[in-house]
This record gives sequence, C-alpha cells and structure tokens, in this order.
Amino acid sequence: MESKTLNTEQVQLNDLREQVRMEFHFQQAALRLKDIVNRTPLQFNHNLSRKHKCNVFLKREDLQIVRSYKLRGAYNMMSSLPVEQLQKGVVCASAGNHAQGFAYSCKKLNTKGVVFMPIITPKQKVNQTKMFGDEWVEIKLVGDTFDDCAVAAKVFTEKNGMTFIPPFDDRRIIEGQGTVGVEILEQWGDLTVGGAAGGLDYLFVPVGGGGLSSGVGSYFKTYSPRVKIIGLEPEGAPAMFEALKAGHPVTLENIDRFVDGAAVKRVGDLTFSICKDVLDDMHLIPEGKACSTILQLYNEDAIVVEPAGALSIAALGDYAEEIKGKNVVCIVSGSNNDIDRMPEIKERSLQFEGLKHYFLVNFAQRPGALKEFVNHVLGPHDDITRFEYMQKTNKESGPALIGIELKYKKDYVHLMEKMRSHHIDFFEINKDDKMFGYLI
Repeated sequence: MESKTLNTEQVQLNDLREQVRMEFHFQQAALRLKDIVNRTPLQFNHNLSRKHKCNVFLKREDLQIVRSYKLRGAYNMMSSLPVEQLQKGVVCASAGNHAQGFAYSCKKLNTKGVVFMPIITPKQKVNQTKMFGDEWVEIKLVGDTFDDCAVAAKVFTEKNGMTFIPPFDDRRIIEGQGTVGVEILEQWGDLTVGGAAGGLDYLFVPVGGGGLSSGVGSYFKTYSPRVKIIGLEPEGAPAMFEALKAGHPVTLENIDRFVDGAAVKRVGDLTFSICKDVLDDMHLIPEGKACSTILQLYNEDAIVVEPAGALSIAALGDYAEEIKGKNVVCIVSGSNNDIDRMPEIKERSLQFEGLKHYFLVNFAQRPGALKEFVNHVLGPHDDITRFEYMQKTNKESGPALIGIELKYKKDYVHLMEKMRSHHIDFFEINKDDKMFGYLI
C-alpha cells in the first residue's frame, strides 16, 4: 500500500513538472481576451515618483471591467473548454474577485455557472457577483469558511458533471493572468517611443495563490529577463513566503483574512513551481501598512483600491535605496473594497502608524479620578476615542477600556511617562494580540 502511494505521488510530481515545462501561450490568451477585458492604463504617478525618487508607473487593474485582473484567467480558461464541456456548466468557489470574473465570463459565454460562497460573505460581494452574472449565475452560500465552501463546490461539480474553474492553480488561469504582463511590456514600448528614459527595472506584484505572479513572472523572464520581480504578500497570510522558505507549498494553520484578495492558506502546486524560479524576492507587508497606503492613494490621487491592490505600492518604501533613480511598475490588482470596511481600514492604519492605542485602566472609584486623568495625563493633542467604564460597588477601583488617538507618533512616549509618573494602574492592550482580538 505504501509503495503504491509513493508511486502515485511520483507520477503526480512528474506530471506537474511536465506541465511546468509546457510553453505558456500568453499571446494566444491576449488575443482571446482582446475584446473581453479592458486594456488597463500604465500610468506615471507623480506623487509616488517624487516621494521615492524614482519613476513609478501604476498598472491599473483596479480599472478592469470587474475591478480586478481575475476576469482574465477565468475567461481564458472557460473559453478554452470544448463547447460540449462548457455547455454542461461551470462551478467556482470564491468570496471575492474570482467569483466576479467568473460570473462576467459566464454571461459573456452564455453558460450556466454556479458560485459557492461562504455564508458570511458580505452582501455587497454577493450582489456584485449577481450583477456581473445576471441570469447565467446561481449563488450558493455554504459553510462558515472558504475551505468548507470549496469542498462543497468540488463535490457539487463532480456530482453534476460540470467543470470546476480554480482561482489560480491551472495553466489556462495563469496564461490569462499573464496577459497583464503582455500589456505592460507593450505599453512600456510605447512609452519608450514617446520619450520614457531607459528600460524597466523593477516590477512589484501582489501574491495570493500565485496565479498573477507566476503568469506575469513567466512572461517577463522570457521577454524581459533583466527586470527584477518582487512578490508581495500580507504579513498575516505569508503562504508563498513560507513555501519558498520550505522549498514546497505548505498549509498555514491560521491566517489574517483582512487582505482578502491575497490571503490564502496554501498556494498552488503549479504556481509555486513557477514562482520559485521567476520571483527575485518575496516580501511581506503589514496589514496596517496596506491600510495606510489605501488612505494615502485616496487622499492624494483619488485612487480607490482594495487591501490586496495596495500591496505593491506599500512595498516601495521598503526598497527605497534599491529603486532610487530606477523605472518601477506596480500592479494595482483590484478595487473591490466595500465602503463598510473603511472604519476598520482607518483603525488599522492608525495603529500601524503608532497613533492609536488602547488601554485597560483601573481607576480609583472616587469623584474626580477621570477628570485628573484627562487634565494631567493626556497631552494637548491627545483624544479619547473610546471609553467604556464599569463601576463596581464596594470596590476601591473599577476598570475602564480607553482608546486614545495621538496627533503625533512621538507623543506616545510622553503619554507613557505621564501615566507612570501619576501612578496610573494600566495595561496596554495593543501589546497583547489575543486580548486585543477579544476587546477591540
């Protein structure tokens, strides 16, 4: 039994290696998508270029028809299926951009599609998927997590003789996503003719399951190998980072799903086998930094991006010395950002910038205790943004949950000094991830 299992695994490994060696047909995919997707602009960004002392160009996939690049892979795979297979219907599991690209493709190809989404999927995403798919798409809300939903989708697919359209780990999906790279190099050629100086030096690419990075990376390493390709993942979901470190895909036990367009527990086997050869570096971005980038892009350039769409731009500061004076392209992967998330985005940004802090404070239960805290501990620019107090009868002190927002990061040191000098009994919640998760 063990020998048979090992033989099966070896055959699968050999099949995978053979698939990797197959030539990708990016140009054919580009022709297939020509009248389906927007040829999104490659825009020079003055603010980012001035800030980082280099030439920064944004590949605006946030302006795609479904507001992300995911349409490219879904349509390329579905339109490649034999007609009789396509007519039996297609299935996907997704709570976000893949579902919307899938739905739009179903409508364009006049084929029945079933989208499995977790029960907890925000109503906005369900409605967007319905809008893009119209009567061609049926949505099934199943399970509390994406993993439960994906299992149900594959069982349904097999039971009904339909075809499953994966989000990233398929050659045709990778070819479709790789057309982003085809467009970048074509557009760069036009810019060069128009007077842009020199060749492209750096390409920053967000990484989730690896479909975009493996596709674009493969195309660039074939047609512009001198370009350094940097992959970006959220710090709370480092699936590709850990896979590259281990030398094989690994399944993460827990992830922070906040950067939902790039938060996966495990990257694809095929995408990993490609990314390990085409990525020059893999870098992690704190979720709070992505949030700060979202707010900056909105305030400075009126660009609306989702958390995953901000990763490539958020990384620029970490490569400041390397990219100085260079030509840089950042892929802005999407803009499907529910407005209801903005308070959390602002909150995470403030915490990352060191401007928002939470404390449990044990106040003496006597008149004037809170007034003394406000008058003698808080600085002139400090603001209490949250206060929850529970008075306890016959107790000398009572706990209060306090959120304090600072105007300047340096004011934190002064606040701590004041709390200690006035003998405030406090515990800083920001320093304890588990307690922070329970209370904030």
